[in-house]
Amino acid sequence: MSGYEDRPWLARYTEAQRAPVRPHETALHAFREAAEHTPDRTALAYFDGRLSYRETDALSDGVAAHLVAEGFAAGDRAAIVLQNSPHFVLALLGIWKAGGTAVPVNPMYKGREVAHVLRDAEVTALICADRAWAAQLRDTARDSPVRIALTACELDLQSRNDARVLAFERAAPADDAEDLLTVARRGGRAPEERTPTRADTALISYTSGTSGSPKGAMNTHANIAHNAERQRTGLQLPDSACVFALAPLFHITGMVCELASCFANRGTLALAYRFDAGVVLDAFLEHRPATTVGPSTAYMALAAHPEASREHFSSFRFLASGGAPVPPALVEKFRAAFGCYVHNGYGLTECTAPCASVPPGLEAPVDPVSGTLAVGVPSPEALVRILDDEGRPVPFGEHGEIAVRGPQVVPGYWRRPEATAAGMPDGELRTGDIGFMDVDGWLYVVDRKKDMINASGFKVWPREVEDVLYGHPAVREAAVVGVPDSYRGESVKAYVSLRPEGTADGAELIDWCRERLAAYKYPRAVDILPELPKTASGKILRRELRSRGETGRHDATGRHGA
Repeated sequence: MSGYEDRPWLARYTEAQRAPVRPHETALHAFREAAEHTPDRTALAYFDGRLSYRETDALSDGVAAHLVAEGFAAGDRAAIVLQNSPHFVLALLGIWKAGGTAVPVNPMYKGREVAHVLRDAEVTALICADRAWAAQLRDTARDSPVRIALTACELDLQSRNDARVLAFERAAPADDAEDLLTVARRGGRAPEERTPTRADTALISYTSGTSGSPKGAMNTHANIAHNAERQRTGLQLPDSACVFALAPLFHITGMVCELASCFANRGTLALAYRFDAGVVLDAFLEHRPATTVGPSTAYMALAAHPEASREHFSSFRFLASGGAPVPPALVEKFRAAFGCYVHNGYGLTECTAPCASVPPGLEAPVDPVSGTLAVGVPSPEALVRILDDEGRPVPFGEHGEIAVRGPQVVPGYWRRPEATAAGMPDGELRTGDIGFMDVDGWLYVVDRKKDMINASGFKVWPREVEDVLYGHPAVREAAVVGVPDSYRGESVKAYVSLRPEGTADGAELIDWCRERLAAYKYPRAVDILPELPKTASGKILRRELRSRGETGRHDATGRHGA
């Protein structure tokens, strides 16, 4: 017995939070129930536009009816390539009502990246922005199984046309694709016999690709319903609370912790197209959301905005961060500036978002040895273990690979039986993340297994160095990678971006780390860049930075330390 199964840390949750959840059959069922009981309540807020639950239900019925009329069969896959707008929600609900599986795709993907998803998932329907269809996706779709195309102009359903994020024009009408809103407004009923079951695949969510070619995780309707209900009950938000979609809906965090949990609570989902710190702050004042979840990089950008004030955050009852590690320094800076505590969380696409989080009313401890902020305690239904290289549980406090078992873990990867068997032996997800758990049940994520740096035989975890860099007052973002070194094998290199008012050079930041870290841990070089490369979910792309370091490439405007 490892001790993990005893789970004494459930005491960290209140009685209500650790009580068994009774999720809706599916997220679609939760939405339909909200539409039946609160039809006139605002379901979607988009700048100055509003759609009620009744309107959203009718429009998504129209999308479903069109798909079915065009030959979309139960179990077919439909890709959604849209930003955070009502069109995304109408497309998603329409696909589910037609009995299909949604395949969310990052709108920033280029043609080759989209083509991989369309072919791998054998997508038969594609719903995308009209501009993207005209620019590249029409050609991409020709070499794929796609035979139904719908386009959306994300200027519709609002009239403000905020130039900070909506600085584009409507594309010319396409003769080989129909307009999403046009077919939605034609009406029609979604076939009842197509209503999905809990066992059906709701999403094929492609991993971010930070560790190679993206694989499609099969998130079932049961996976989504469970985590949405756990999110709703755990936060104990008032009925109908507004949820702001800070994370993109095409990412599993936004899909579950924002969209699905909001509908389970019969709330209003506030959307603002894509992230812009100024636009988001304005939306906070307009919509007065009770909660949101986003990556630490989004909170960094909000904190750095010159107009950010406590009033912008005064409506929030709970702020959560997921998708990327949260430095302890950011949590304290945010609290000092805005009076809000940012609650950490941990999950993966394969966990259908969170499997551990910091419960309301508690604060995550900081490990006194490494300075790492805990990501939370496992949710009541999740069994989280720390395993050695042979798959055996290690004692509390020791490092190993994080493994997760529970109702939120997906059954596998789309048509990848070998990857499923390797990554989920006996249904337990091997995350590839290195971490440890203390005797009180707090989980700490040290780093990705593959990101460990071997400097002269010593292990260096990038997160520890990054957390030290984040403690410097000028640093906004930081990422640490290992680069080839003829003497050490590998040496530590850091990439940072600075706060708008921050001034520092590479030598200063190296000295800052040297004073706070063992000799083998501090970076031997620091590149200062305007922005660090990130995935759509806000994870900093160490792989891209590592490649930059290996080839000796530098940003032309960067300042470099020796």
